Amino acid sequence: MQQLQSFYSGEIEKYTKELAQIKKQLFASSMLRLAIFCIAGFGIYMTLGDAKWVLAVVLVTIVLFLFLVTRHAGLQYKRDRLLALLDINRTELKVLNRDFHELPEGDEFKDPLHYFSQDIDLFGRGSFFQYANRTALKQGAETFAALFKANAIDGILQKQEAIKELAKMPEWRQNFSATASLAKTEGKTDTIVKWLMGYKPFVPKITRYLPLAFSAVSVLLFVLYFLDFAPESGLILWLVVGMGITGMYMKKITNLGGDASKVQSTFQQYNKLLTLIEDTDFTSDYLKQLKGNVLRDKEKTSLIIAKFSKQLNSLDKNNNIIYLFFGNGFFLRTLTHCYEIENWIEKHGAFVEKWFDTIAFFDAYNSLGNFGFNHPDYNYPSIDNDAAVLKSTGAGHPLLNPTKSVLNDFQIDREQFFIVTGANMAGKSTFLRTVSLQIVMANVGLPLCAEKVAYSPIKLITSMRTTDSLTDDESYFFSELKRLKFIVDEIQDDRYFIVLDEILKGTNSTDKAEGSRKFVERLVASKSTGIIATHDLSLCEVAKTLPQVENHYFDAEIIDDELHFDYKFKDGICQNMNASFLLKKMEIVE
Repeated sequence: MQQLQSFYSGEIEKYTKELAQIKKQLFASSMLRLAIFCIAGFGIYMTLGDAKWVLAVVLVTIVLFLFLVTRHAGLQYKRDRLLALLDINRTELKVLNRDFHELPEGDEFKDPLHYFSQDIDLFGRGSFFQYANRTALKQGAETFAALFKANAIDGILQKQEAIKELAKMPEWRQNFSATASLAKTEGKTDTIVKWLMGYKPFVPKITRYLPLAFSAVSVLLFVLYFLDFAPESGLILWLVVGMGITGMYMKKITNLGGDASKVQSTFQQYNKLLTLIEDTDFTSDYLKQLKGNVLRDKEKTSLIIAKFSKQLNSLDKNNNIIYLFFGNGFFLRTLTHCYEIENWIEKHGAFVEKWFDTIAFFDAYNSLGNFGFNHPDYNYPSIDNDAAVLKSTGAGHPLLNPTKSVLNDFQIDREQFFIVTGANMAGKSTFLRTVSLQIVMANVGLPLCAEKVAYSPIKLITSMRTTDSLTDDESYFFSELKRLKFIVDEIQDDRYFIVLDEILKGTNSTDKAEGSRKFVERLVASKSTGIIATHDLSLCEVAKTLPQVENHYFDAEIIDDELHFDYKFKDGICQNMNASFLLKKMEIVE
């Protein structure tokens, strides 16, 4: 913890100093632009009687001013990037102190019908998503959530190696995240992909040569004008011709400009992200494979996207009235930009979706690498296929304060079931979520909150928080039956680790006992593995006839008229319940 705090504090100090320097440069840049403007005004005043010199001063001023504006924008980007880096490091310091409830909660990813996400605090306030997610892109957050919901058990060792590699690259990860955080877009990346795939060109092919020829004539006319061989009326007439040619396509140019303004920033920032990926030599197979998705044989993808970003940005110059008239009237620049944009879309538009997906995956894996970096005391599970599905030593829940968390050892073998009993608040539900989250994290490739873990990959399915539905006119009992039916159907075709918290809560005790026993027998017969928590001690009797079932419990003791919990996972059946004691203690009953 101390080492992590020192690292983040050091980064904050470094970036604060760099930010102070950039602010000084920004101030100097603003003053320089003001000086150029004043000098230009003085120059126009001094040459007011000579139209040629006035025009020359105006043209030189425009060129200088455009250069300074571009330079100033570059300084502003550096400032914004430093501000993002400062925010990243300040956030990490807060999370180290368990202060993370202002981060995105991921409510949009909640799914009551999912295999397990509703039951294990994967999304929502105080969830694992809120604790671990550091994605800066919307698509990155979607990818991050999808990794945890996928229930995929393939390639775990390759995922681990990728996370370990990124965990050792904190500066690179922060640079990527800061750059990604500046990628502002009005729509989702899939909207951009649809726009590119459905785009219909309007610029005629002759545009490849027409602006060049038109510009050559314009330059010739300017030379002749300054040499007193051509009248001003000739320049004005040629300006009108150029504006007329551009005006023929102005409606479509305006539409393209509107679309371009919505996506230009995305391409500009994604170009920077692709550069970071392309220029990094990854060693893990999975990251090299991801990087391969954006590599091209002849030209870097980042350069291809940078070119498109500049082309899109060029259309914004029409907002400058001087550029609109002179750039189009004499050089047909907007038509040239439109032609280049359409040519780019035709050549590269089909590859954009894969590029976006790759960037989103790196954004998501950035969060996984950050989690690994922030938890150096966690351990990656060893992957094997022996009898133990999950064997953990010193296991705890990552969302619990480590200074208060009670760690437990457990081993559950293939096709084995634990029936867990215990007093209220003794730790049953926390244990179920700890085991469930260990499986989910292991499948994603993350290190686990445990001293040592051996794991045989398995998919997870849970039923812990069934609710009734007024919208669908469903009772609680019927909702629970649907969930149990879902589990039975799934285990017919695949191997699952099943976690249940109190079977058949919505019916009477006698019916519940008989139905629960039959359901446990059904699960055991399916060769599944899992844990069932219950207050029904009669269910523990099933262990006498089914050798695959073991009884475990969490205990509570009343000492000096106070309830005490040790939160330790024990063998056997719980004998101490506390509901009556708590009712009396809280003066609910006498």
